[in-house]
Amino acid sequence: MIIPAQQAFDEIKSFMDKHNNNCPKWYSGIASNPSERLFREHNVSERGDWWIFRQCQSEQSARSVEEALLKLDCDGGTGGGDESSVYVYAYLKSANTNP
Repeated sequence: MIIPAQQAFDEIKSFMDKHNNNCPKWYSGIASNPSERLFREHNVSERGDWWIFRQCQSEQSARSVEEALLKLDCDGGTGGGDESSVYVYAYLKSANTNP
């Protein structure tokens, strides 16, 4: 479901607060294929780790959510993705994730 940037931020932040509200322990980014990015590239365990993603209305919306999460001190960085990167994601880093 495509949602506005503020709603995506609110849902991701609420999820983070519920599971571990220490933002530096979370990684956030944008992607065109969040499953590929999370489960293959970052090695997040689909069943064992805490993760979330939301589809934004545009690449710019996803970037604005990513930037807001980074301002909370989540790990990650800006500049990744491309014009098809409309998903913003976050996961709680663990011993098996990259990073």
